[in-house]
Amino acid sequence: MIVHINSYPGVGKLTIGRALADLIDGKLLDNHTVFNVAFALTEFKSPAFYDAVREVREIAYRRILDLPPEMPVVLTNWYSQGSAWGEENWDRAIALAKERKCALNVVTLHCQPEENARRIQSPGRGAKRKPQDVAFVKDNCEGRPLLDRGGDRLLNLDVTELSASEAAQKIAAWLG
Repeated sequence: MIVHINSYPGVGKLTIGRALADLIDGKLLDNHTVFNVAFALTEFKSPAFYDAVREVREIAYRRILDLPPEMPVVLTNWYSQGSAWGEENWDRAIALAKERKCALNVVTLHCQPEENARRIQSPGRGAKRKPQDVAFVKDNCEGRPLLDRGGDRLLNLDVTELSASEAAQKIAAWLG
């Protein structure tokens, strides 16, 4: 199976994804692993940036196709409806599940704005090239629903009051 975790910056995708991959004995491919090559070597949002992300994503997806079919894969991303870039990447994740001939389980994570603001400012995010500005989340997330289409199953999970471990346990229970 593929578990695709989609949420806004600062909600906890990577931390929850790591905990979930450990729980289900799976592999984790987080969005930062894919995007960091582009961030390091190109100008953000330039044509070269988008090409680099596509190229790294395709290398990663080929490696996913080489994994044993029973190996679960956890993907993390932030893709919103109405974004051509988000739609392109989301469609590619749907195609990956079809190529792998496996279920695509979509998980959208949400948390209350005050908690999101606290989390996004946590120490260490900047060193990982993650946004830390509360205004960024407000300006880029409000009114932009997350993509959640095309999966075999969908779980919407509010993680405001949950630790990463608790959230991962809830997702694992939902997966069965």
